[in-house]
Amino acid sequence: MTETGTTRPGATERGTLDKAAAENFPVAPFFLPKDWRTDLMAVYGFARLVDDIGDGDLAPGGADARLLGVSPAEAEDRLVLLDAFEADLDRVFSGEPRHPLLRRLQPTVRRRALTPEPFLGLIAANRQDQLVTRYETYDDLLAYCELSANPVGRLVLAVTGTSTPERVRLSDAICTALQIVEHLQDVAEDLGRDRIYLPAADMKRFHVQEADLDMKTAGASVRALVAYEAQRARELLNEGAPLVGSVHGRLKLLLAGFVAGGRAALRAIAAAEHDVLPGPPKPGKLQLLREVGVTLRGEG
Repeated sequence: MTETGTTRPGATERGTLDKAAAENFPVAPFFLPKDWRTDLMAVYGFARLVDDIGDGDLAPGGADARLLGVSPAEAEDRLVLLDAFEADLDRVFSGEPRHPLLRRLQPTVRRRALTPEPFLGLIAANRQDQLVTRYETYDDLLAYCELSANPVGRLVLAVTGTSTPERVRLSDAICTALQIVEHLQDVAEDLGRDRIYLPAADMKRFHVQEADLDMKTAGASVRALVAYEAQRARELLNEGAPLVGSVHGRLKLLLAGFVAGGRAALRAIAAAEHDVLPGPPKPGKLQLLREVGVTLRGEG
């Protein structure tokens, strides 16, 4: 029997990892070697948890805060939680981490000789989310994606032992594109958090006001803006797609899944006539599989 107000061992960890099923693309699909799957899920657990902290989406009860050593009085302060999370990340590299997801990450860090930098980038992105809620230009948004998205691709390359400067460049283009696609899918949800990831300069160009994003359905100006940003994401995906052809075997299929996930999501947005306000347009599995085939053949 579990005492009231406590969390079963492993429940917090499992709840975070279970979110992998809802992603646009497979995180650690079955066809990968077991050690890759283990390490990629460890990386995903870190990335998912830091996002949940930054978004205020931690499981009720404050279990994560307690694990990180944060007092109940400060458990709602996201910046305090992020500081505690960074301190626990430091223990991954030089001690014994407190949180089970970081304890899971530690063997991966040691096995793959991972460095702190990409993990620190993801924490910095979530700190920025607490302080910056609007982006004036597209370049400002790209700088945010450098922290919020690109470290994930760099970690995938590091885990699989395939990192080179050129592959990192291509991976960054793909990851930035996927982040932009996610922002387009989540315009309404982000606005509910008082965040807008559509560049203000572009909103002005398309005569879109913030109030236009708070409607049940998008008007012509919002749809035109979404189409414009979607094209930017499409071009970034195309720029990064040669990464798929630079590797072989099961890694090639994994990376094709990432690119295909972005392309399929963009097709779903287009199929919704770029009206993302009622909810995130999501591709079906058949569309995703078709895009994987196109990407593997280098036809995208």
